[in-house]
Amino acid sequence: MKRRGFTVLVGALLTFVLTMAAVYAPIPYVILKPGPTVDTLGKDKDAEVIQISGTDVSTSAGQLRLTTVGVQPEPNLVSAILGWFDGTEAVVPRELIYPPDETEEQVDKRNAEEFQNSQSSAEKAALHELGLPTLVTVVTVTADGPSVGKLQAGDVITAVDGEPVAAAPRLTELVRAKPAGTERALTVTRAGQTVTVAITTQEKDGQPRIGVEIDEKPPFQLDIKLDEIGGPSAGLMFTLGIIDKLKPEDLTGGKIIAGTGTIDADGNVGDIGGIPQKLVGAKRAGAVVFLVPAGNCAEAKQNAVDGLPMFKVATLDDALAALDALRAGRTPELC
Repeated sequence: MKRRGFTVLVGALLTFVLTMAAVYAPIPYVILKPGPTVDTLGKDKDAEVIQISGTDVSTSAGQLRLTTVGVQPEPNLVSAILGWFDGTEAVVPRELIYPPDETEEQVDKRNAEEFQNSQSSAEKAALHELGLPTLVTVVTVTADGPSVGKLQAGDVITAVDGEPVAAAPRLTELVRAKPAGTERALTVTRAGQTVTVAITTQEKDGQPRIGVEIDEKPPFQLDIKLDEIGGPSAGLMFTLGIIDKLKPEDLTGGKIIAGTGTIDADGNVGDIGGIPQKLVGAKRAGAVVFLVPAGNCAEAKQNAVDGLPMFKVATLDDALAALDALRAGRTPELC
């Protein structure tokens, strides 16, 4: 082979290699895709998603499916181009999902914490909606606080100086009713036994404290078991699932209902991200309607999926009213 031909061949090979390296090198974007959906009334990995024991539960003919967004964290140029032309995917700057000051592990940890918090809020919202009592339960005892050695995780606080405690805000109110440094008598249920514990409050942030983190728990066992899903957006569907299991009525009317949205203990539904991908995922799962947070309605309308009506919900009551209307053959408020 002549030297000129050899040079051209080597140049072509180098160009090809460099081009392939550029095409398949990671780029500063991520791809959002329709993620899996999960029936909160059903099972995940052979285990009930919402597990309730110690009280009566009901079964439903339909489904209440939470929706998720899948993230491809390190796409290359080829997959990004394909994603741009795929109507079910979105290519977005990486920093929108993974902030520059956080590692992927830190983001995953934060999402897991938000997911746990959404479960707690879902439990409270459901119990409040059903008018069921809650137990003010010690979650952790603050190190070096006044309750060390006196209270422990799992204790249920039922009274302060003889005044009944039926909710977390009432405990806070009673503790703050007297100045820091006051000895308070807390009535506690521990392992089925009632005990009285004397605790001298300490001042923190200008308020008397007993040095514990508390949560409101139901008077029965309620757990949500779901792996590999993060973030707070499943709150609404968890709440509806808990209510459906605790009420005799079938909220679904035998239909597959999908939705999304955060929820707080008062039943307010918050907007979320990934609506376009969640709508596609819901349709693929066989959903016949989709519950959309009011704050997401404009985006949802722009990304509507044929054959999937979208109902606007700003509160838990809105969501329950929409399901009531569906069962009665009426049309709820549309986005």
